[in-house]
Formats: sequence, structure tokens, C-alpha cells
Amino acid sequence: ALGVSELGGHAVSALAAAGGDLWALVDQAAVWRRRDGEWAEVAADTTPRLRCLLPWDGGALAGTAEAHLVRVGPGAVEPVDGFERAPGRGDWFTPWGGHPAVRTIAAGAEGELYVNVHVGGILRSDDEGASWRPTIDIRSDVHEVLAVPGRPGLVLAATAVGTATSEDGGASWSFAHDGLAGRYCRAVTLAGDTVLLSASDGPRGGDAAVYRRPLGSDGPFQRCTDGFERNIDTGCLAADGELAAFGTEDGRVFVSRDAGASWKLEASGLPAVQALVVTDHDK
Repeated sequence: ALGVSELGGHAVSALAAAGGDLWALVDQAAVWRRRDGEWAEVAADTTPRLRCLLPWDGGALAGTAEAHLVRVGPGAVEPVDGFERAPGRGDWFTPWGGHPAVRTIAAGAEGELYVNVHVGGILRSDDEGASWRPTIDIRSDVHEVLAVPGRPGLVLAATAVGTATSEDGGASWSFAHDGLAGRYCRAVTLAGDTVLLSASDGPRGGDAAVYRRPLGSDGPFQRCTDGFERNIDTGCLAADGELAAFGTEDGRVFVSRDAGASWKLEASGLPAVQALVVTDHDK
């Protein structure tokens, strides 16, 4: 609930919900879980920094700042060795010359895993991380991958050249940017049967906004917010059913109860929003 502060004094850079629990990436070094209203540390690992997480198989998977993948369980952080042998790993890069990173992770409707490397595309595993295969041109510069629950094979991605959609588990992709003022996309989520996408002029932002379009449509995206100076970032746009929300770098949270058709400012004066999760308790 807005107005309730938890994990005070810590930087929370990723959030996820699963099975009634909340999961958080704390200080880029530890994974915490909230169960029955109480937060507890699951495990910590300080090198390299943790960047994203996915609740998985009773624990979590986490991606790191140097493009590694780890399993997180009670008191233990173990590398996913198969990810170190992913095809094409030597081609991963960043425009500024630093180490690539695992930016987002998603679980598919049939148990497969998708890992988004920035910049290294999206890799898929069908054997719990033992082996991986690339699924998209790494030059599309993927910022977030989303597998659609209950829709086998359907995967969405926010990329630097628009939104990408696969209906065959990543074997092929189609790209769309019609209606977007800028093609540079940082976040994507699904609100019911509506795709919500954040797009801007480029990496530094500029006219950043949220757009919407029906899932499966080939029509243009419709702009549904005013422009923001900075990007609405990866992990800062989320939905559960028709309830959606996004957070901004200047500490505001906007909420929609109609799948993005209209938005209301729900909170302001917060620190920069780095992660957001939506749970519709009224369902």
C-alpha cells in the first residue's frame, strides 16, 4: 500500500511477486522475501552486483552486473554454470565499453526461461538453465523481456527500436513502433489484454511516455500519458489485470485502473523509483 514504508535505509532495485510473497533485491547485494508481512533475507552475494531477480523453483534466479546468472536459496547463492557457456557470449557488449549485464529474467508458460542481457539479446533455456540459445538480434538492444502467463510461446520485449513480439517462444520476432513519438523503449507489461509500453527519444529520455495497444493488434500504439523528461525505466511499469502503475525518477507513482486508458497521480515526493510491483487485492 502507498504510504507504508518497509526496508527503510536500503536501496531496493528490483521487486517481484509470487505465491503471495514479495521478493526484493536489496542494496544490489541481497535477496529478501516478505512472507506473512515480515521481511527476511534469503541470501546475499556482493560480487558481482545483483541486478534483477525472478522467483523460481522455491527460491529465485538473479542476474548480475557482469552478465552472470545465479540461483538463490536459503543462505546460498550458486552460479548457473550453463549460462557461462551460452552461445554468442563473446559478442555481448555495452555502448560505453563496460561489462554487459543481465537486465531482466522471465519464466514462460511452459516452464522455459528467458534471460535478457544488455546488450546481448534474449536467451532461452528449456532445461532449467543447463543450456541456452539466442533468440533475437542483439543489436535490437533489449531492455526488458516479458513472458505472458497462460499464453504458451508468447513473449514481449521492450527494445531500442520499438516493441518486439514473438508467438513461437523466441524462434521469430516482429517489431512495431507505429504511433510512438520515439522508438526507444525501456519497459513493457501486460494489463489484461492490453500491452503497455514506455518509450522516449533515447537513452537520456526526452518526451518519455506510456503507450498502449491491444494484445495481438497490428495497429498503432496510442499515447496515454503526458511526456516526462526522463525514461520510465525497466522494472518501473507493472500491471496485474487491468490495474497498472508506473514510477518515475523524480519520485512519482501513477496508477491506472482501466488498463492504461487513464492515469492518476497516487504519490509524489518519493525517492527515485527504481522498481515497482502491482498486486490487485480486489480480484
